[in-house]
Amino acid sequence: MTDISRRAFTALKMLNDAGFQAYIVGGAVRDSLMNIPAGDIDITTDAFPGQVKRIFAGHRVVETGIKHGTVTVILEDESIEITTYRTESGYTDSRHPDSVQFTASLQEDCARRDFTINAICYNPAGGIMDYYGGREDIQNRRIRCVGDPVQRFTEDALRILRAVRFASVLGFEIESETKKAVFSCAHLLKNISPERIYAELIKLICGINVKQILLEYTEVLAVFMPEIMAAKGFDQKNHHHIYDVLEHTAVAVESTPPIPQLRLAALLHDLGKPHTFTIDENGVGHFYGHGETSWRLACDILRRLKVSNDDFRLITTLVRYHDTPLATTEKSVRRALNKYGETGLKLLLRLKRADNRGQNIRDFDRTAEYDRLEEMIDYVLEKQQCFSLKQLAVNGSDLMASGIPPSPQLGRMLDTLLDMVINGEIENNREKLLAAAEILRNKETGI
Repeated sequence: MTDISRRAFTALKMLNDAGFQAYIVGGAVRDSLMNIPAGDIDITTDAFPGQVKRIFAGHRVVETGIKHGTVTVILEDESIEITTYRTESGYTDSRHPDSVQFTASLQEDCARRDFTINAICYNPAGGIMDYYGGREDIQNRRIRCVGDPVQRFTEDALRILRAVRFASVLGFEIESETKKAVFSCAHLLKNISPERIYAELIKLICGINVKQILLEYTEVLAVFMPEIMAAKGFDQKNHHHIYDVLEHTAVAVESTPPIPQLRLAALLHDLGKPHTFTIDENGVGHFYGHGETSWRLACDILRRLKVSNDDFRLITTLVRYHDTPLATTEKSVRRALNKYGETGLKLLLRLKRADNRGQNIRDFDRTAEYDRLEEMIDYVLEKQQCFSLKQLAVNGSDLMASGIPPSPQLGRMLDTLLDMVINGEIENNREKLLAAAEILRNKETGI
């Protein structure tokens, strides 16, 4: 358990020295057993919350969920959640227990947990406590509920999506009875807040096994993203494509770097295809305008999931323009950088590469084209060519100092000057831009 932090062992020792049992439990133990860097530390103990507060009186203690037995202790800037052994009952909101009872039994505490791999406990003196076969499930790369899976998912419906997320992130299979319960209880996800759904979704789509999960658990994702079902099995009837729409989407998602916003854009980028499908006289399928339709669907989905404004803008922009051609000339690249920004354009290119990998690349491989585009983007950036107002050699203050009063005309003039620079009509030079501004001003005033 060398991956677990020194502060965690300090907390265990302080609880043990005070006469209480205490174990690290959950994800940190699971990850350490898998030789993955341990994440957040959770400790379970037979000490009551008030006793925990007294033991850590010399440190900052936050009453995170004290009515449910949880306090957070801050040791050297590391947050450690410490929870009293407990049992739970009643889950009327399909998320939180209606009542909590403290217990003296570590095994009873572990019995309430979601999956066996998250119910393994450890402390240096007692070693590993594994009542439900979590270590064996790790060895067998298996996600299995503790106890009855239907009961576990009925208690907290978010566990359904967590099971699928763990299968994606860890590359594990979901055990057969747990898998049956995932599908039979999936409708309960409707009771979970959009924010919680989104937090799990972006972890899921960044998993190493995301392609298989998207294809195998489509109906689960469709509970909160019903638009995805139209893509399942939809034959594109086009020699550019060797997959149906959902298979193409899964390949595209898997082919992008695990950046949440980029992978979500890949997931949404072709949802408009079934709605724009036409067949020509030769029996070839086409999807004219599918980027715009996919954009509208993506907007609806992201609003339902209540994503941040920044994520919304980035993801919907990537979806909307994923099929828009990008020329490789300097002028075209400067204009693209102006439209999408440096980060946005680089992500758009990555999405285009992934989109291409999900097609018939034997006959329609655009890798060389995208390599040239990437080289030109790098060249324009390396040469610090101007493509935005902040790079322009003059600003509003310069124009006002030259006699142009503050007005909407001033903003339009800056935009015009920037267009001239991007188009290569004028050098990004202060004197030349001020002279051009004077000419523009005279034209507008009729002088």
